This record gives sequence, C-alpha cells and structure tokens, in this order.
Amino acid sequence: MKNSRFDATVLTLGFAFLYIPILILVIYSFNASRLVTVWGGFSLTWYQQMWSNQGLMDAAWVTARVAVISATIATILGTLAALTLVRFRKIPGRLLFSGMIYAPLVMPEVITGLSLLLLFVSLDIDRGFWTVIIAHTTFSMCYVAIVVQSRLLTFDRSLEEAALDLGCPPVKTFFRITLPLILPAVLAGWMLAFTLSLDDLVIASFNTGPGATTLPIKIYSQVRLGVTPEINAICTILIGLVALGVIAASVATKRNEVRRQRDEQAAAQG
Repeated sequence: MKNSRFDATVLTLGFAFLYIPILILVIYSFNASRLVTVWGGFSLTWYQQMWSNQGLMDAAWVTARVAVISATIATILGTLAALTLVRFRKIPGRLLFSGMIYAPLVMPEVITGLSLLLLFVSLDIDRGFWTVIIAHTTFSMCYVAIVVQSRLLTFDRSLEEAALDLGCPPVKTFFRITLPLILPAVLAGWMLAFTLSLDDLVIASFNTGPGATTLPIKIYSQVRLGVTPEINAICTILIGLVALGVIAASVATKRNEVRRQRDEQAAAQG
C-alpha cells in the first residue's frame, strides 16, 4: 500500500513537472496584457496578431514544407536501409553500413550540423531550403530505419514466399504483400521523422540560409529579445495540433485492434 502511494505521488509530481508549464503557456496565450507574466483578462488578440505576423507565418510555412519533404525522403531511405539490414545479412561491409545508419542516434546535434555545414561549404552549395531538407533527412532517416527494422524482424516471410511461388514478381510482391503489412511501422517512422524535423533547432541553424528560416529558429531569435504573447499563441496551436494527432492515432489504433479481433472471431467461428 505504501509503495503504491509512493509510486502515485512520484508519478503525479512527474506529470505536474512536465505539463504544468505547458498549461501555463496555453493559459497565457489568451492573456489580454502584453506582459506575458501579468494576467490582464481573457482575449484572442494575440491570435489575431499572430496571423497578421508575416514573419511567423512564413517561418511556419517553411517548417511545414521542410518537415513533410524531409520526412517523406527519410521514410523511403530508412525503409530501404531497414530492408537491407534485415534481408541481406551477409553483404560486404554490413557492419560499417549499420554503424553509419545508427551514428546520428548518438552523435551530438552540434557535430552533425557542423559537419553538414562544412560539407556544403566545401561543395560550394548555397545554404537554404534544400540544405535544411538534406540535413533533416540525414539525421531522421536512422529513426525510421530502427522503427521499420523492428517490424521486419517479426515479419512472416512465408507470406512473401507463397506469393513468389504463385508467380508474383518480387517487386509486385513487395508492394502487394510486404509493404501493406509493414505500413503501420512505415507510417510511425514518417510521423517520428516529421516530429523531429518540426522540433529541430540546432541542425537547421547551421544549414539554413536566406528565405529558409524555420519556426524554431524564428521563435528562438524572438525569445532572446523577450517572450511575446504571439509566441505563446503559436506554441498553443502547435500543442493543439500534436494533441489532435495523438488522439487520431489512438482512435485509429483502437479501431484496428477491434477490427482485428472481430476478424479473428469470425475466422474462428467459420
């Protein structure tokens, strides 16, 4: 009984430490006062000001485009890397290849960002929108590879072998059999890469250029001069979008689980 109370207390304190600052930020995004630490009444003024702030809107649009493109490329490359690591265990240089895939996981972001910056400078590539995409793809691809690889390790290859025995070409087998079965892991990898891209500040700051200012860089540059209620407003919108994404994913997972159980029951009865 004492242990359960202690665990509940520690858990409560942990959640409070994590979520009370977020709750305060959300509350003060509706503050009528320009002073972010002084409550001046409920107001939606700063949300209106946020939408009219062209700098914030441009940074948000750049961030969304970078996140979608880099997550998509990272998902494709990460899935191919996972297939290579799982299906081709005896290829020359496999250990080196796996080490290169997993290196960004343990590499400090400062080193990754600086090394990519030196690469672009040595190749005389102007930094901008596409260099940020390349940088984000580089460090997020390894996360996709790990997620997809964990699914492939438990994949039943007899399904592929049955399709091949029936005359289905290998490429068609992958798209008709393998990909649909590992699709949840692929989508999870894409969402993880998308989230990492939205959140990144260090790597993007090394590799950005004119016209490619992401939202974290924009917020950081404004916070150094003082927090404004507009930043609270746009952060609240991001929190809301993340919450909606989590709820949608939970509902979809629950529906898939119910559908799977219903199919298993129907198969057992049949």
